Amino acid sequence: PMALHLAPRPHHLLARGNRPAAVSLGAWKGMAARRCHAQGSAGMFDMDRPYAPPEWAGMLHPVPKERVRLGHFPTPIHEWKLPRIPDDVQVFVKRDDLSGMQLSGNKVRKLEFLLADAKAKGCDSVITIGGIQSNHCRATAVASKYLGLDCFLILRNSRAAVDSDPGLTGNLLVERLVGAQIEQVTKEEYTSIGSEELLRIKEGRLREAGRNPYVIPVGGSNSLGTWGYLHFIEELKGQIDNQSFTDIAMACGSGGTTAGIGLGCHLSGLKLGVHAYGVCDTPRYFYDFCQGILDGMGAVQASVGRSSQELFEAAQAKGSGYAISTQEELEFVKEVAEATGVILDPVYSGKAAFRLCQDILSEPEKWKGRKVLFLHTGGLLGMYEKEEQLMKLVDPTKASRMKV
Repeated sequence: PMALHLAPRPHHLLARGNRPAAVSLGAWKGMAARRCHAQGSAGMFDMDRPYAPPEWAGMLHPVPKERVRLGHFPTPIHEWKLPRIPDDVQVFVKRDDLSGMQLSGNKVRKLEFLLADAKAKGCDSVITIGGIQSNHCRATAVASKYLGLDCFLILRNSRAAVDSDPGLTGNLLVERLVGAQIEQVTKEEYTSIGSEELLRIKEGRLREAGRNPYVIPVGGSNSLGTWGYLHFIEELKGQIDNQSFTDIAMACGSGGTTAGIGLGCHLSGLKLGVHAYGVCDTPRYFYDFCQGILDGMGAVQASVGRSSQELFEAAQAKGSGYAISTQEELEFVKEVAEATGVILDPVYSGKAAFRLCQDILSEPEKWKGRKVLFLHTGGLLGMYEKEEQLMKLVDPTKASRMKV
């Protein structure tokens, strides 16, 4: 049976082709099912083979051959009344934190292409790498099990903790529940050896043991994974065309999401200013790294007419460092949660939204009249590692023994 992925949208953001006001919901679902069946639409875990790229992306090469359906799309958009933002700036949020797959956020879209490639190549397992609370590693562990693949994770940890059991906090809980095999390295080993070489070492050991692993880089951010956010633009166009949006902003950690959105906005004619708030490294690093991703997609400057630096604006938002939260950043996350009900993660979207608000407040004339879409990329489980800092922010009088 085919799965219908219906996401709620506010009435003022209805996508083209949505239910007309005069058609009942039941009748509309029936029409949608017949239309999808006629188009050969796939259900969850089914493969789009061959994958058909958006028409505006047809000049890119190579085009992925497959895509596996892992997420719940389209994700909804709604207005977001951020505290302290001037009334002459509108902010909306695109909820990719609700993409499914155990709260896997933006990682789902990349994995739809990467794991389709793994299955097509007959691989029996997946290897990837990241920090001890990596959202990408957790998402990969879940998606691998969806598709019957074993998952091997290399996680970066402190020297003090690397020889101990990693525990069950946050993302680790999900990874261990689904049976991922975890090996830890120190931050120093990660830096001196490099993520690519660590992945090669693990791949070699698995092949010697008779396995056929598929290797996914940090964040799933290579040219193939980036197609997830190129495809995202087609979804976004259907939701916000003719809605007068001027800008889109997001966290930038490994670069693939930003590269896909920047290229997609340019090729599709979706004229949005793209703001990438880096939570690690430097703007120069992201321009160079994303250019490499784009070159691998056939989007060299000579063919698309723009370099990475012209496709998006990179800004620094890492604060005290990657995955290190200042008290001011966490106070902002708490204020947003209490005011809007939207919980930001402390590593990516929390830092990015914090810096976006700082930019709007420090340059009010630049942002006056803008209609901004913020991409929430997920990462909720990372909040559990910040329990000690967060306890200082909650009101102890709001939790007490009930008198009976």
